[in-house]
Amino acid sequence: MPEIQDDRGKSQARAIGIASVIWSISILLSRVMGLAREQIIGRTLGASREADLYFASFTLPDFLNYLLAAGALSIVFIPIFTGYLQDGDEERGWLAFSAIANFILVTGCVGIALLMVFARPLAAFVAPGFTDSHDVDTLVRLTRIILPAQIFHVVGGLLSAALQARDRHVLPALAPLVYSACIIAGGLLGARNPEWGADGFAWGVLAGSILGPFALPFCGCLRTRMRWRPVLDPRNPDLRKYLWLSAPIMIGFSIVVVDEWIIKNQASYLGEGALSYLQYGRTLMKVPIGVFGMAAGVAAYPTISRLVSGGEIVEAYGLLCRAVRLMLIATFAAQVCMTLAGFEAVYLIWGLFAARFTIADTQATATILVYLCLGLGGWAAQTVIGRGFYALGSTWLPTIAGTAVAIGMTPVYVLLRQRWGANGLAIASSIAILSYVFLLGSLQRRRFEKEAGDRRASLGDVPGMLDGALRLALSSAAACGAGLAVRAALLEMFPGMGLATVVSRGAFLCVFGVAVYVATARLLGTREFVEVGERLRRAIKLRRAA
Repeated sequence: MPEIQDDRGKSQARAIGIASVIWSISILLSRVMGLAREQIIGRTLGASREADLYFASFTLPDFLNYLLAAGALSIVFIPIFTGYLQDGDEERGWLAFSAIANFILVTGCVGIALLMVFARPLAAFVAPGFTDSHDVDTLVRLTRIILPAQIFHVVGGLLSAALQARDRHVLPALAPLVYSACIIAGGLLGARNPEWGADGFAWGVLAGSILGPFALPFCGCLRTRMRWRPVLDPRNPDLRKYLWLSAPIMIGFSIVVVDEWIIKNQASYLGEGALSYLQYGRTLMKVPIGVFGMAAGVAAYPTISRLVSGGEIVEAYGLLCRAVRLMLIATFAAQVCMTLAGFEAVYLIWGLFAARFTIADTQATATILVYLCLGLGGWAAQTVIGRGFYALGSTWLPTIAGTAVAIGMTPVYVLLRQRWGANGLAIASSIAILSYVFLLGSLQRRRFEKEAGDRRASLGDVPGMLDGALRLALSSAAACGAGLAVRAALLEMFPGMGLATVVSRGAFLCVFGVAVYVATARLLGTREFVEVGERLRRAIKLRRAA
């Protein structure tokens, strides 16, 4: 029996490892393409009112996406579909898929129609600070172009979930790359036709949602002999289960989602370009969130779900905590780099050789990036921690916690915006996500302890997340402090803005900061650093021996 369990553990680790590699590469490429997309937006629209309106036009489509629980499609549907696959009843699995997908199609189309009709009056709630009639017309037009894309995102998410339940990750991982490529193509066409302005990007969003998130996983499911039936049965038990598990996500307004809505709403009261600065800073921050946090969550979730389904609660929690701790090692290193070399990164992406993105725009965006990165570890961790609740079939608790934080933090966003403008909104965002993650982690430990107790087991000495996270945060703070002192001296020695100077300065600051971070983390006895170091030494010895 121990040998069987060991073989199974190796198989699970191998599956997670392969999935992690696929998703890490995909998300890294997606973030790189996302940066290229934002670069084209920045160089085409700059930090202008038109750019502000383009970014604001996503609020209503994102709201519809949220109401349809698109963000929870995979984490709610995978356990349902996986259960049928494990029982050898694939037919029932596709019947569940059909009932849920058809319900989403009908409700989604109705929602799109209603929002398109009422887009103009709703614009006053989306961005109340935009009062000029031309601005409102532009916002409404862009919103109506982007709205239909959501139905392809949502149904495509369900198709991707069906593939992931079979541990087939390649096509779902390629979908966001195609999506970004289409937006880039639309933007390039818009750049050649200045009268299009932001419309080129908006049409690219619509085309990308069809070709990427929908078409790719649809083709993949066809190859697995998908059986999508014309079934619309509100009494279907799997549809009811899906709705019950998704209901808190549909009706709750977790800070994870509404943070961006609040920022866009409040930034509309600020001067021209403020919303663009916040969006560009968030785009850079999302790179490590996706590469490390999202990849770890997506890759580990199917295995955690299987462990929970098999009653192995202690093993599931141990795997979850370890995934968070290992992910945070890289995330805090990224925070150090963005804090120390954020200005150089922003300048290289948007400012270099650009006419519409000035040095002042670069400095404003880089400053906001520093404040946003205070919450980087929280943003990355919640992508993994949340999946622990979903694996247990608990969607109400994290949503209630997130909604409570959102309600409590909303006045803070307003107050900090009034006091410090866009920088205040970035600080409020970081405070909100960190508050949510600390609360969520505490609730999750209690929930897993209860589940383990019900099975006459105990979490016992399973290492948690908090100790490792605090050690890494302290190491990151030490590295940032030392790096900022070095940065001041470096700017006096190499003050130029030429390409070679900016790249060299940024690279040096990143290397120095990460070196201080690693040394401090090891000095503090961070368990994962010791483990990673030992693995690297063994790998080097094996390579030398070979």
